[in-house]
Amino acid sequence: MKLIIAIIQPHRLEEVRNALNRHEIYRLTVSDAQGYGQQKGYREVFRGREVFIHLVKKVRLEIAVPDELAENAIAALIESARTEGGGKIGDGKIFVIPMEECIRIRTGERGEEAI
Repeated sequence: MKLIIAIIQPHRLEEVRNALNRHEIYRLTVSDAQGYGQQKGYREVFRGREVFIHLVKKVRLEIAVPDELAENAIAALIESARTEGGGKIGDGKIFVIPMEECIRIRTGERGEEAI
């Protein structure tokens, strides 16, 4: 089993969700995130004053999948989260982590059945 963590642009969330569904991946957790990488933030005018925003708004997805669906999930994320025209700085990152165990609280099921 794998835990896939993806940090993406908020406006790409619906397209990413649809792409995952096309690959028969229906379970994900979504949370708001802030951070910066190569983008390093941006300037904005607020109440007549220029302000530098260091942390950029992002969305964090967590997707638990059996090993055989991991590459499909990664492909779906890349195709749907990448900006048209070959991608741009700030499109996001994907982290793939081995997942030792998954347990469904309601039934006590373990492993891939619990995903």
